Amino acid sequence: MIGYYNYTVILTYMSLVSSIMGIFFAMGMDGKVRPEYAIICLMVSGLCDMFDGKVARTKKNRSESEKQFGIQIDSLCDAVCFGVLPSIIGYSIGMTNWCDIPVLVLFPLCAVIRLAYFNVAEEERQKQTSEVRKVYEGLPVTSVSLILPLLYSFHRDIGKEWFPIIYGFALLLIAIAFITRFKVKKPTMKTMITFIVIGVIELVWMLYKIKLR
Repeated sequence: MIGYYNYTVILTYMSLVSSIMGIFFAMGMDGKVRPEYAIICLMVSGLCDMFDGKVARTKKNRSESEKQFGIQIDSLCDAVCFGVLPSIIGYSIGMTNWCDIPVLVLFPLCAVIRLAYFNVAEEERQKQTSEVRKVYEGLPVTSVSLILPLLYSFHRDIGKEWFPIIYGFALLLIAIAFITRFKVKKPTMKTMITFIVIGVIELVWMLYKIKLR
């Protein structure tokens, strides 16, 4: 078979599977739209993506083809996980007006542009140094796995009428941040642990609210 199937890419594949399940939930897999489950799938994808690069680098004898495949497959999966899924969630929660569609289209477009730019920049960087990247340009697309679940946890408080508007406004701001030229320091392990704790709190809060329904 073509491609690579060792442990260095398993988390990337798991991230994609989780987001595809999230798309099914948002579209009404069993006849009922469940955006809250889609949000949880988004969080799971974010957790997988947080560690896929670190897991891949533990394999010291990776060939150049494996390294390049890892970069490409990661970005391709991220385009679905953190570009397409958030827009589909937006549509499922009520962003169905004519003025919402441009935002739902713009969001994945900006995510793909940012990911493609990252691939080109990373390829050029790796030709010059073997050091691990220390900064990112533009808002990393994986950040939506923390931002959007946090926002969604307040959807009941905001109300059905206003939440699609606020969610759409958030998508617009995030999309612009994807392609805006500013530097973001790559998170340290301590910061990543903090993100995980925040994600767990969000997940518990989300499950609690689902249980109250």
